[in-house]
Amino acid sequence: MSTPKANKIYYTILTILVLLFISPILFVIMNSFKGQFFISDAPFALPIGDYFAGTTNYVKGIEKTNFFRAFGISTFITVFSVGAIIIFTSMTSWYITRVKNKLTSFLYYMFVFSMIVPFQMVMFTMSKLADTLYLNNPIGMVVLYLGFGSGLSVFMFSGFLKSIPLEIEEAALIDGCTPLVTFFQIVLPILKPTTITIAILNAMWIWNDYLLPYLVIGVSTDYKTIPVTVQFLMGSYGAKDYGALMALLVLSVTPIIIFYLLCQKYIIAGVVAGAVKG
Repeated sequence: MSTPKANKIYYTILTILVLLFISPILFVIMNSFKGQFFISDAPFALPIGDYFAGTTNYVKGIEKTNFFRAFGISTFITVFSVGAIIIFTSMTSWYITRVKNKLTSFLYYMFVFSMIVPFQMVMFTMSKLADTLYLNNPIGMVVLYLGFGSGLSVFMFSGFLKSIPLEIEEAALIDGCTPLVTFFQIVLPILKPTTITIAILNAMWIWNDYLLPYLVIGVSTDYKTIPVTVQFLMGSYGAKDYGALMALLVLSVTPIIIFYLLCQKYIIAGVVAGAVKG
């Protein structure tokens, strides 16, 4: 049984860990309101007095990079990629789980195997194939993210589906439901905990991803995502606008942090729900 002294030790340790984890975010927010030269000279000073630059960095960063267009491109890619991953992988997992044969077993292990293949092994051939198939645009990025996000999603959906009694679907079939009606009206609502978990994990990954959009879309098009746009401020030959860079970092991470905070309670429930043995 925990004692009051032990509880105080636990709370102290957890408080220190919380401060360590949020300190980088606080550092970026603090420096986003300071002048360019003060960021280099006094990075840990509070943005008060002469150090305070107001919203100058935010205005400058938005004007330099056309941030709102990049925000729209990132939102489009993230929303439609996550939607496609959820719909297609949940239906695939349902088929793999309910139809037992060599083909479905092979498909399942192929999806699982894709989780352990490093992206660096396929990124150059993938970017060449994307150019050949004209996937170097936001719609093409949705297709690519569907492919890269399918492995983990099928694995989690399949684990949860194994815990759903088959009698529920058999009862729907007796009542005259078609397979599509059974899936969308019976099975998919039951998959809600895992669906939300998969949506959160994929949304955070796709929103923050830099390498795939950089390789496929590049920096010379009108389809730059937020991470690629932020990288634009790094400049060349050592020229860096730290004030605008910090401001855009705050603007880019704020939506995904809000999304995570609103949905975080579903992550553990979804992961635990999918960790079953069929």
